[in-house]
Parts: sequence; structure tokens; C-alpha cells
Amino acid sequence: MALESKLKRRTARVTVIGLGYVGLPQAMAMAGAGFRVTGIDIDGERVASLRAGRSYVPDVPAQRVRAAMRAGRFAVREDFMTLGAADVVTMCVPTPLSKTRDPDMSYIRTATAEVARALRPGQLFILESTTYPGTTREVIRPALEATGLVAGRDFFLAFSPERIDPGNRHHTVHNTPKVVGGLTPRCTRLATAFYRHFVERVVPVSSPQTAEMAKLLENTFRNINIALVNELAKMCDILGIDMWEVIDAAATKPFGFMPFYPGPGLGGHCIPVDPEYLAWKLKTLDVTARFIGLAAEINAEMPQLVVAKVAEALNAVGRSLNGARVLILGVAYKRDVADTRESPALSILSLLQQRGALVAFHDPHVPQVAVNGNKTLVSIRLTARVIAEQDCVVLVTDHSAFDVARIVAKSRLFVDTRNATRGLERYRHKIVKLGAPSPLLDAVRAKGEAA
Repeated sequence: MALESKLKRRTARVTVIGLGYVGLPQAMAMAGAGFRVTGIDIDGERVASLRAGRSYVPDVPAQRVRAAMRAGRFAVREDFMTLGAADVVTMCVPTPLSKTRDPDMSYIRTATAEVARALRPGQLFILESTTYPGTTREVIRPALEATGLVAGRDFFLAFSPERIDPGNRHHTVHNTPKVVGGLTPRCTRLATAFYRHFVERVVPVSSPQTAEMAKLLENTFRNINIALVNELAKMCDILGIDMWEVIDAAATKPFGFMPFYPGPGLGGHCIPVDPEYLAWKLKTLDVTARFIGLAAEINAEMPQLVVAKVAEALNAVGRSLNGARVLILGVAYKRDVADTRESPALSILSLLQQRGALVAFHDPHVPQVAVNGNKTLVSIRLTARVIAEQDCVVLVTDHSAFDVARIVAKSRLFVDTRNATRGLERYRHKIVKLGAPSPLLDAVRAKGEAA
């Protein structure tokens, strides 16, 4: 068939809808494999940046973008005019949650409507955006078949979940296995043939629903296990046990255990969001996802626990949280990225402000954030003087740029939510760590018990 031949010769024209942290790396991988790729994004600033040879995705070097453009392998547009000429279309648009924690399918529906307007026989359409099981078959297929063309016969439809991990230099588009589920065996075969040009291992599965569910399992697994260690961290705090040491000890078992670590809460585009898609789908079928609900409840409580730790630490040195100067280190949702979506740091900043603290933050990757609605905080310069002026410094995101030993040395009080102060025993008197005993707090508690 014509498409199969084009894929084999790498002459198939590819369009990627959505050039964010998923779409742009994918487009670069496709262009690097020899395909001619057109990227579409409705964000004019992104398009202007790429046309100028600049990259806004840290995992994609600017020189790679420029090289692909010079070679005629990559072009960008704000409109959908080239969709009809594409042989392969992949969709990498956002799938956030609404304010009511329901799936926001508006980006998928809008982009699918554009694809339908340009759909022609012989095209392969692949959804990569994370969504609930059934989306490809129940939402995408009817919208495209409303054109009169039939999926699996006239055009080809598949789901292949993105597995991009921002900031991960070891696992890239090329060496991360790609799960593919087509609507028909022919759809799966064509999508698999496409991905094999730039992904080392492609894993075909029996249906789009299986591929959709596999993605949700991956992140629900992480969500629930993080909730487990977060709850155990609370228990260890009560029992006077160092949770971090417990995890290290358990991790020496060579089978049946995988280490997860506590923290200030969940953030990002996947782990806090994806399980909610599954829970929502089950709710429509009158089924309650109990584990997912409990994990969400536990993880959502972590910012409050961090603020309680800060208040307790300040009380231990005779200070009230109300009026205290508190500096947050790191507001991105994970180390060495600039993404603040669902970041627990935003909740921590908001809660601290509500309790009267004078808060500031420093993040080498995030210049400013909005807190409590429209109020904007700007990242301050991290100097020895600034650190020394704070009543408490709180490490929320452990960016590699932070010289933790130097910061702790200059701090009056340091709350560590990431075990970044491991080995700094000489400063134990002013460190309060999540999920571990603290000499400072233990001394205060002992006095209270004696009284």
C-alpha cells in the first residue's frame, strides 16, 4: 500500500499537533530519522521562537532545531492548512483537569475537528495525549468517521501514549519503549512501522483501550506508591524513625521492592492528573476508584504537613509563623525543570501567606509565579545576606544548582522536604527534615512531655 511504502522509504510527510514538552522532542526525533515534519502550535510565541531558531524546551537544544530547519526537515505553523498534505498526523495536545477535577477534553476535540476537516484516504492519525480508556474509539473515531471515511479501511487510527520525562537525560524518545494500540491490526501495523524509524523498541498491544489504560497504570502506580511513602513518613515522624534510612534499608532487598520517596506533594503534568482520568471514567460507570481517591487525599495533605513543620520549627526557636520571613527554595514541580503545573510549592506558598508569613522564593528555572489568585511573586536573588535574613528556609524542589551545604550553613533554620541535607550532621541542630527525627523538635517535645 502507498502509506506503507512511504513509511519504509521515509518519504511520508508528518504533522505534529502541539509543540510542547512532548510534541517538540517527538518532532525532532522524527526529523532526525529523515521524515519531513511540520509542527503546528496555536501559541504564536512558541512558533516565533522556533522560527528564530530558539528552543523553549530544555530537552531540545536550539542547535538541533536550527539544524532540522536548515535541512528542510522541520517547519512550524500556527494554522492547520497543511494537515491535508500530511501522511501521518500525531496529536500531542494538553489534557488537563477542569476546576471540578473532570477531564478537559477541549484541546483534543478542537484539534480532532481540524483533522477531520482535512482528512483524506490513506492518512494515519495517532493520538499521544494522555486520556481515559475509550477516548480513541469513542471520541476520535466518530469525529473522523463523520466525514464518511471509515477507520481501518480508508484511514488509520491508533493511540500511543507519550512517555516523555522532562529533564531525564538517560531516557529519551529514542530509547524509551513505545506502546502502540491501533483500532485494527492494520492500524497497529502502520503505527508500529512509523515509530520503529526513531524508537528502539515498539510494543504493539491489542487495542487503543489497552494502550490508554497502560499509560494510566504507569502513573497511577507511581501516584499510589508515593502516597504510601508519604503516609509512612508521617508515621515515622510520630515514631521517631528516619523514613529515608528505612527506605535505603528496604531497597537492599534484590527482589519484590522498588524504592519510592516522600516529598512535599505531587506535581506535574502526569502523576497527579492521570489517575483522575481513570477515576472519572469509572465514576461514569458507577464504580469508585478507592485506591486513587485515598492516594489523592494523602498526597494533597502534604503541603499542609510541610507548613505545619515550618510552624513547629519556628515555635521551637521562639518564633511565630505569623510575621516570620520564610524563603522557599524551588517552585517547579520537579528537579531541574521550569514547569510549575500542579506544583506543591504553590500550595505551600499560599498556605504560608494565609498564616501571615512573609514569603519569598528562589528558583533558578522559574522567574515568577502567581500565588493566591493574581498575586505574582518574583524569584529573588539567592545571596548569603538574603539567606541569613530569613527566619526559615524551606527546600521544596531540590534543583541541582542549589549548594545545600552552603545554604544550610548560612540559614538560621532549614526545613528539608527532599532529604537534601543528608550527611550534614554538623548542622543537625537547625535542620528539620520531613519523615525523620529532629534534635531541635525532639528537645521541645521532650520538655512538653516532662511538663
